[in-house]
Amino acid sequence: MSTLKIAIQKSGRLNEDSIQILKDCGISINNGIDQLKAEASNFPLEVLYLRNSDIPQYLIDGVVDLAIVGDNLLVEKGKNIEVVQRLGFSKCKVSVAVPKTFDYNSIQDLAGLRIATSYPNTVNEYFNSFGLTVDIHQISGSVEIAPNIGLADAIVDIVSSGSTLFKNNLKEVEVILKSEAVLAVSPKVSPEIQKHIDTLKFRIQSVLRARNSKYILMNVPNDKIDAVGKILPVLRSLTVLPLAQEGWSSVHSVIDKDTFWDVIDKLKEVGAEGILVCPIEKMVL
Repeated sequence: MSTLKIAIQKSGRLNEDSIQILKDCGISINNGIDQLKAEASNFPLEVLYLRNSDIPQYLIDGVVDLAIVGDNLLVEKGKNIEVVQRLGFSKCKVSVAVPKTFDYNSIQDLAGLRIATSYPNTVNEYFNSFGLTVDIHQISGSVEIAPNIGLADAIVDIVSSGSTLFKNNLKEVEVILKSEAVLAVSPKVSPEIQKHIDTLKFRIQSVLRARNSKYILMNVPNDKIDAVGKILPVLRSLTVLPLAQEGWSSVHSVIDKDTFWDVIDKLKEVGAEGILVCPIEKMVL
């Protein structure tokens, strides 16, 4: 049986979240400290721990079949690589930042200035869209220090919380793009490998649905069940079980975690009581 090869970042937050979602998919990975390659014991999967910036080329060349990578990196180095699933973690922005003392009014203020970045293609395309030319200084790390040491007038870099910019006396002035982790596939996968990808994608989707949902149980007067049904965004229909107390039923459903409190308030208004909310481990549709 052929083995699916997946690349993930070898260190950092994206690494941790990538390993976690594979584990949540029921995949056991036998990896030790500083291993660059590891096999799953219960799924035809081999994990390659790679430098983040190298992953797009590995996908293009077919060295790996699949990767969990930030889509900002695909914008920079792999625009023709197909994204088969957005994963919703490791969210960040690729932003333009300038020193706090810079009197910034519009993107035009950066015309002809020196921009330090690890994303030269993204920067070129962005400024070209405004008809502007900038002097790009490509550096691979510690981009935020460039204005402080006189290397650049501004930077383009990854921004998460903004704390790194603050510590280096920089301010965000433009957002070029928003990014998150995605599941990307090589253009050179075989039909047999594609079957493994489809299986893994199905598991990941089940995990993501569960992460974004809550299981809800409540006691409802029988004459209010229809009103509750209009509030709950049910999968197919409500699960209704009669209670020992006449005239009452236990109603079960699934709700979106982002609208949880609004839904709870509406349920209480129509007479729901004893509301219990539980996490969902997997959600298979």
